[in-house]
Amino acid sequence: MPTVVEFETITSLFTHLRHHYTGSDKTAFAYKPDPESPYKTISWDTFGEDVDILTGYLITAGVEKGDRVAILSENRYEWAVVDMAVQQIGGVNVALYTSLPEEQCQYIIKDSGAQILFVSTGIQLKKARNIFSNCPKLGQIVAIDRPRQDSLLEGDHCVLFETLMEKGHALPESIKSELEKQRAAIKPNDLSTLIYTSGTTGRPKGVMLTHANLVSNIKAAHSVLSIFEDDRALSFLPLCHAFERMAGYYAVLAGGAEIYYAESVDTVSKNLVEAKPTIVISVPRLFEKIYNLIHKNISESGSLKQFIFFTAVRIGRKYAQGKRGLTALSKRLADLLVFNKLKQRTGGKVRLFISGGAALQREVGEFFKAAGLSITEGYGLTETSPVIAVNPVGAERFGTVGHVIPGVTVGIQDLGTNKIIAEISGSDKPVRINSASGEILCKGPNVMQGYWNSESETNKIIDEDGWLHTGDIGRFDSGYLQITDRLKHMIVNAGGKNVYPGPIEDLLKTSLWVDQVIIVGEQRNFLAALIVPDFEMLKSRAESDGIPYNNELELIKHPSINEIIGSEIKKISRQLPPHEKVRKFHLLAEPFSVETGELTPTMKVKRRVIEERYREKIEKLFVDV
Repeated sequence: MPTVVEFETITSLFTHLRHHYTGSDKTAFAYKPDPESPYKTISWDTFGEDVDILTGYLITAGVEKGDRVAILSENRYEWAVVDMAVQQIGGVNVALYTSLPEEQCQYIIKDSGAQILFVSTGIQLKKARNIFSNCPKLGQIVAIDRPRQDSLLEGDHCVLFETLMEKGHALPESIKSELEKQRAAIKPNDLSTLIYTSGTTGRPKGVMLTHANLVSNIKAAHSVLSIFEDDRALSFLPLCHAFERMAGYYAVLAGGAEIYYAESVDTVSKNLVEAKPTIVISVPRLFEKIYNLIHKNISESGSLKQFIFFTAVRIGRKYAQGKRGLTALSKRLADLLVFNKLKQRTGGKVRLFISGGAALQREVGEFFKAAGLSITEGYGLTETSPVIAVNPVGAERFGTVGHVIPGVTVGIQDLGTNKIIAEISGSDKPVRINSASGEILCKGPNVMQGYWNSESETNKIIDEDGWLHTGDIGRFDSGYLQITDRLKHMIVNAGGKNVYPGPIEDLLKTSLWVDQVIIVGEQRNFLAALIVPDFEMLKSRAESDGIPYNNELELIKHPSINEIIGSEIKKISRQLPPHEKVRKFHLLAEPFSVETGELTPTMKVKRRVIEERYREKIEKLFVDV
């Protein structure tokens, strides 16, 4: 689907869109002023005016082309205003996750050399004030929300966002001519943003993405996905993540669609019903939660309701496979009795679910397709702007990440010989080849310029032939790219066999009893698992079985609970070859989290941290066996 306007930079995307919609009252964004209020819309005219006002202020503050401006904020309208204001003068957006602790915020601000830091809430303002003196190039902190404590605004280096916007109205005409010069000076190969990696192994690295990197990915996305002017996307994944930045923000705007902001990640289920989006971009966790909640409710229902539900799913699967006739009539009844209720929970208008950031479990994808809510899964890295491959809508193959996108080339490198054993360039007619597994390599206009301030790290990931080494293991299956696991996650057991834990963990997470899990077994005779159980399920079972407990720790130590989990693991392990079966496990009372340092801000598991933290418990799993 073509974009609404032509553009070669993020700056020209913004300027051409605002001129295209001038005077039309076309909605660009919407937000909720408070939990009880309906959504309030913001037109392109208002958005354009606000961006110009803030751009004028940045110019008077001395921000020039190439200077870094940081944003420490949740998804909100002001985030977009700051971003586009920075893009208009050729500045570089440095976005931070709000979940980051002070120490990591300080590292990113110092490493990037950001001059101005925009923050959202009082909590983020406190972080900014605490690190300010340790960031020599940081000259100003801008608070988007007025903090409850006025003392947080003390000092010349702190100012309110609304104050800047008020000053902006009084800017002289000379600023406008300066702005035009700044816009005209921006070229596709100029740096647009620094997106810092999550840091699963050590310090985060600043990924340098140019306007050309991002624009190539936006246009490629539009060539394989349809985004229309009457579409509406619900935004809740962090905008500092490359996936949401490109797919849920720039690509949506390029299609002329509206962006509605969720109040928070915790209110997504409520906001889906209120916003009624047609496009939902998410990580697999949202779909897994919906899937598990539905199956939990069904497991607690009577036999008649269970029969109706599973019959509807069987009919939905047949219909999704292209079977019609009587199946089509049965599907209408299945929709009426079962699936329409699910659709209403997502707002009733979703036509496109897009999943990325982690592997979507095949079983979850197939269930949603049976319900008539197909999920299109993509794959990529921050370093590739981010998309490399996308499943074709209507021809999705769950368990794969689809076809290589136009303009991009993917190679599979043999792990033993380091030779390229398969190579596909994205095109309208994908080459239907199969290959052995190896490391996934990528070339194309979407590949980053490099890591900020780190030529050595850049050279580790981009080789002399220009291939970016993803660190992911995969293969081509009839032209569809299939991800096996991360190269660095590979376990070599005592027998010398290579085991990739990701698919095993994904399989275990399909269980209603399992919330989080990591597989361990390096140089061991068998595999074991650290499991954070689904405590809602456990507590429900404990109540029905009369199992006494005072807290989660007592609950997971109870023999009956361990027997339930053990039985579940045995059942799942029957699907696996002998060397991949999970023989032992240990239940954990506390979930892995960002706050404890066990998860990255993008919810990826930090295996080394977890394995070190639970080293004694892991060792006990393998004692006397």
